[in-house]
Amino acid sequence: MLELTGGRGPDKCIDAVGLEATHGASHVHLYDRAKQAVRSETDRPHALRQAILSCRSGGVVSVIGVYGGLIDKFPAGAWMNRSLTLRTGQCHVQKYMKPLLGLIEEGRIDPTRVITHRLPLTEAPTGYDLFKNKKDHCEKVVLTP
Repeated sequence: MLELTGGRGPDKCIDAVGLEATHGASHVHLYDRAKQAVRSETDRPHALRQAILSCRSGGVVSVIGVYGGLIDKFPAGAWMNRSLTLRTGQCHVQKYMKPLLGLIEEGRIDPTRVITHRLPLTEAPTGYDLFKNKKDHCEKVVLTP
C-alpha cells in the first residue's frame, strides 16, 4: 500500500473483519492466542492493527468489524501521534433496510451474487463449517427447509 500511495499510506482504511480475523504476523497471532486461552483477551485484532498502522497520518480508520471485548497490543501511539480519526459502529440496519430492499425489488442490485452455497437445513452444521473455515471459497450459505 505504501508503494501504491507514494509512501504515504491510504487516506482511509476500513476494518470490516473484526474479531473473526484469523491472519496476521505469526508471533503476534501466537501472543493473541495465548492471551485468549487465559481469557485476558477476547478478540483477534489483526485487521484493526493493520488498518491503524497502514493509514496515512491524518487519515481515517473506519471500524465496522465486530469487536466484543478486550484487545491487547492496540497501537494507541500510532493512532494518537499520527492524528488518525477512528470511526466505529455497527451497521444501522434499520436506517438502510427499507432503501436497500427497494433497490432489490427494482432489480437495481442483486444480492444473490454473494451466495456460494445452498444447502438443506439438515446440513446447517456443514454450512457453518464451510463458512467459518472458508472452505471451498465459501462466502454465504443459504439454508432451505
